[in-house]
Amino acid sequence: MSKLQVDNVSKHYATRSQPLEVLRGVSLALEAGQNLAIVGPSGSGKSTLLSIIGTLDQPTSGRVLINDIDVQGLSEPELAAFRSRRIGFVFQDHYLLPQCSVLENVLLPAVPLGPISVETFQRAEMLLERVGLSERREHRPAELSGGERQRTALARAMINGPGLLLADEPTGNLDRTTADRVGQLLLELQQQEPMILIVVTHSQRLAETMQCRYELDAGVLRQLAGLR
Repeated sequence: MSKLQVDNVSKHYATRSQPLEVLRGVSLALEAGQNLAIVGPSGSGKSTLLSIIGTLDQPTSGRVLINDIDVQGLSEPELAAFRSRRIGFVFQDHYLLPQCSVLENVLLPAVPLGPISVETFQRAEMLLERVGLSERREHRPAELSGGERQRTALARAMINGPGLLLADEPTGNLDRTTADRVGQLLLELQQQEPMILIVVTHSQRLAETMQCRYELDAGVLRQLAGLR
């Protein structure tokens, strides 16, 4: 059972005059099977918050607990291993390796965990089938559409069976029809493999499909709609 607790997280950066406050006392809690969208204007701190939750950045104060583990207390090697096993990421840009096939790109996050097992290979094949890309498994990213590349990135984020999936503007570069399909896939995969899903987005259409919506503005997080 996955759990996430963000406890009074703040983030500021030093400047020549006074510190630049990006996040101010942000708190939230989620469990497996729950999802939420974070909306807000550009520069409001949405991506910074997602990076802190995903252990890619450190808060100035406050803490993040994943499955009751205070991630700030982990060493860099421990944190890297924890991130690989427990957290999946989907970004606005797919960041696929151009020289690798679709299947190879999906398998990449499993490489640091040791030799690729038969079970992991089979999981990659299964995920590609779920996102509708089985017949494109040997193609290179340049041979895919934008939607197919993002679906590949989604399968890649799922390969290690994360308990927490973080998506930063996952439909930002897609047309409306393709964006709707990718958004639906996010929810379908979450239902099939119960986990926590957090989506940062400018798309109200995508935000409205989530159980709960938050707005982040001037570093302050406020709830717009309760969990269904």
